[in-house]
Amino acid sequence: MPKLYVASESDIKEGRVTDVYFERASEVIKKSGLDKVSVAMEAHAYSLPAGYEWAILGGIEEMAYILDGKPIDVYAMEEGTIFRMMEPIVRLEGNYASFGQMESSVLGILRHSTSIATKAARCKLAAGDKTLLFFGIRCVHPTIAPMVDRSAFIGGCDAVSNVLGAKMMGEKPVGTMPHAMIITFGDQVKAWKAFDELMPPEVPRITLCDTWFDERVEALLAAESLGDRLYGVRLDTPSSRRGNMRKIVMETKWTLKLLGHENVKIFVSGGVDEADIKELMDLVDGFGVGTSIAFPPSVDIALDIVEVNGQPRSKKGKLPGRKQVYRCDMFHDTVVPWTKELEACPKCNRPVKPLLKPLIKQGKIVADLPTVREIREKVILQLKALSKLPTFEPEPVFL
Repeated sequence: MPKLYVASESDIKEGRVTDVYFERASEVIKKSGLDKVSVAMEAHAYSLPAGYEWAILGGIEEMAYILDGKPIDVYAMEEGTIFRMMEPIVRLEGNYASFGQMESSVLGILRHSTSIATKAARCKLAAGDKTLLFFGIRCVHPTIAPMVDRSAFIGGCDAVSNVLGAKMMGEKPVGTMPHAMIITFGDQVKAWKAFDELMPPEVPRITLCDTWFDERVEALLAAESLGDRLYGVRLDTPSSRRGNMRKIVMETKWTLKLLGHENVKIFVSGGVDEADIKELMDLVDGFGVGTSIAFPPSVDIALDIVEVNGQPRSKKGKLPGRKQVYRCDMFHDTVVPWTKELEACPKCNRPVKPLLKPLIKQGKIVADLPTVREIREKVILQLKALSKLPTFEPEPVFL
């Protein structure tokens, strides 16, 4: 028996990671002679976490992989797209009996990746041009750490610390040093100097400055010990002893500048969330964020039948019929029936583009899947556009 409680890729692709009621539903449907019934199912979020007006779509590449080879058609928004409540983000079309057991895995991938990417994007929006690093793999089971890294990165984090996660994305891992190294040496200066002497030159000399002494004292000690080779200091003060972090950073920054070390950058980590980023961004050069991105508020994505054999049909509380979402460059979204084409935004009369595009046709992936860096760049461009909008309406227009 395996020693880790994890599903293999084949377990997921073959539909063994599923709720038992989907297995039972497929059996009942087949034995009732309804296995040829064709359905259209749309994924959507009918609500978002408190305070959220939008989410970042994640998980499309992995979803495409597990559905590749199934006798279905799939339409989807591109990964990294900002979407609103009630908008269809993915649509699956085919005989329900042939793919119904995949619902749990499809939703798990979309919901988890989207939730992480969305929280990362909110942190990046708060950080602006300041560096945002993801240090959160210690918060999750190691088997899903690369997925969490990928979702955080496409959401806007500038880099991740996980060696494997970075490698799988074709990126370089980024990090500083742990308290364990300093404690092992028993002396901050000895630890910092050993790091400086032994690490290759391309690794920035960023010292961890809160192990034993006051942050200001350790930061100044690091600056005096490494001189011009010191790139920055990281303050990772535990929340249990933090006090007023803004005052701690301000005091450290003031002292370094006063004594001729104004070029030393300051990075903050340790329980940082988007509210902390907003409070500190005028003083800090970069942030390390872990738990708040790795364990974000969940974006509640559901998958529901909206058509059966070409006829609109849905449960109560859901809008029946296949749909398309059109968007203009002012981020006005309009939802229309799939058969209706839209050329101009009903709000501002600007040209619009459809967001749902073919992903899988007759069981084969037909879309060109972008790299993680391309997805991240798409997200960053959208965040910049959002920041310039006078308002953002959380629901689309329905025509």
